[in-house]
Amino acid sequence: MTLTAPPLRQALSRDQKTQRLMMAAIIAILSLSILFPLYAILSKSLENKAGDFIGADNFVTFLTTPALYYSFTNSLWVALLTTAIVLVLAFFYAFALTRTCMPFKPVFKVIAFIPLLSPSLLSGISLVYWFGNKGVAKGLLFGESIYGPVGIIIGSAYWVFPHVLIILLTALALSDGRLYEAATALRTGRWRSFVTITLSGAKYGIISAGFVAFTLIFTDFGVPKVIGGNFNMLATDVYKQVIGQQNFQMGAVVSVVLLIPAAIAFAVDRSVQKRQVSVLGAKSVPYVPKPERGRDLGALAFCTVVALMILALIGMAQYAALVTFWPYNLELGFGHYDFDRVDDTGWRAYWNSLELGLWTAIFGTVLVVIGAYLVEKVRDTGLLRTTIHGLSMAPLAVPGMVLGLAYIFFFNHPDNPFGFLYGGMGILVLVTVIHFYTVPHLTVVTALKQMDCEFDSVAASLKTPFYKMIWRVTLPVNLPAIFDVSIYFFLNAMTTVSAAVFLYSSDTKLASIAVLNRDDAGNIAAAAAMAMMIVYTCAAVRLLHAFVGKRVLQRSQSWRSH
Repeated sequence: MTLTAPPLRQALSRDQKTQRLMMAAIIAILSLSILFPLYAILSKSLENKAGDFIGADNFVTFLTTPALYYSFTNSLWVALLTTAIVLVLAFFYAFALTRTCMPFKPVFKVIAFIPLLSPSLLSGISLVYWFGNKGVAKGLLFGESIYGPVGIIIGSAYWVFPHVLIILLTALALSDGRLYEAATALRTGRWRSFVTITLSGAKYGIISAGFVAFTLIFTDFGVPKVIGGNFNMLATDVYKQVIGQQNFQMGAVVSVVLLIPAAIAFAVDRSVQKRQVSVLGAKSVPYVPKPERGRDLGALAFCTVVALMILALIGMAQYAALVTFWPYNLELGFGHYDFDRVDDTGWRAYWNSLELGLWTAIFGTVLVVIGAYLVEKVRDTGLLRTTIHGLSMAPLAVPGMVLGLAYIFFFNHPDNPFGFLYGGMGILVLVTVIHFYTVPHLTVVTALKQMDCEFDSVAASLKTPFYKMIWRVTLPVNLPAIFDVSIYFFLNAMTTVSAAVFLYSSDTKLASIAVLNRDDAGNIAAAAAMAMMIVYTCAAVRLLHAFVGKRVLQRSQSWRSH
């Protein structure tokens, strides 16, 4: 008598084989997009211009070259100081939104997130019109020049502020109200309650926000490129070495140096988060702030000042884009929006950015959803799951400029079979997806964790293939997170500069790159106009996403109300 495997076991075996093949494919894609390019840039840093291995000689040259060494110290202290400033501003802004009863909270929240819609270049352009040599308020700097550390600090604080605020809002949103009631009953002073309860409960969020801010500022290219003047920083040095001097080996060395502090900050942040404990327990009572006139008015005043600063920067950029010829002819018009008159790429750069955003949103969302599903729902392949998750976290520690330069060395190599991607839209889509991959991956993994494993068990018992389970149950249930991931990819594709600055061609120039090139050419008004087109496009897509998403989710998520 011949024994045959039950149909259920056969179905499970087929699913397991398919899932393992999918895991292998995801690992191959992420390795090809992350590990191999990073290995290529490390190898290039150890070679001379002839391609011969010379060990650490290039790094010795870096350390003994005063200009390059000063760039490192400049980047370090500017990033540390700006991080401290942004942490203080964002913390009290988040505190006002979550722990007070001040009016107009939704308005202040919307204003705070405006910088997310613009490339980092925009803040530098706006600061030129405010405090530059012909700026309207240059006297407020008391003789200091905006072209240097002052401008970099202000511009960096503007565009990093919402990134830090998002983390701190989450950290302060959850708190046990019983702790504050106990403090009141024990007549604990406000300052002591603030330190021992509020700060203590949010400390992990504050630490994480600090590392995120430091990494973003330390590795940023846009702000120091526009407003840095002769004040060199590492990110701009990479650009000068590669584009200005065609010294790819030293550009690789500076990139590796740029990567080290970012990787250390990422590793420390991961270590700190592992120590985090739950703030809310099963018996906790959510904290609900009570009206307090003095505190609420103080919070309103503080948020008003910060919001006005944000609006002043974005508003000046728009004003500059409309003025005919600053500061001699202040007549308003739309002449600077005639991009076909400004340079040969014209509106094509804008349409290229829309195309990049669309393909990045589609390809990135599909890749993230598949990868996150394999990490969270496939339980019998521990090593493969760990590998995918580790590769998915790696891009968070890799600066965009480093990734872009690494792609040059890897995909432009004559022996690379994937070299056909170089110079086209495909490589821009790939580098953008990988650059912003980590946050969407964590978003979808978190959403999948909320689904009970019994769904998969029931599907297996009903002999339902796993791909049908994904299509009929997993995707509809997690549609809100998937929508958020798609818009995240699109917005970042529209505003990114650093990841694509080395990879575009004459046919694939992006709107954000056009802003950079027009600023380099001295046509700052046209640069401001293109930057504002990016802002308006991102805002329109965000509103469309909210409107369409609401309609779709009302149908797909109606089960939640039953």
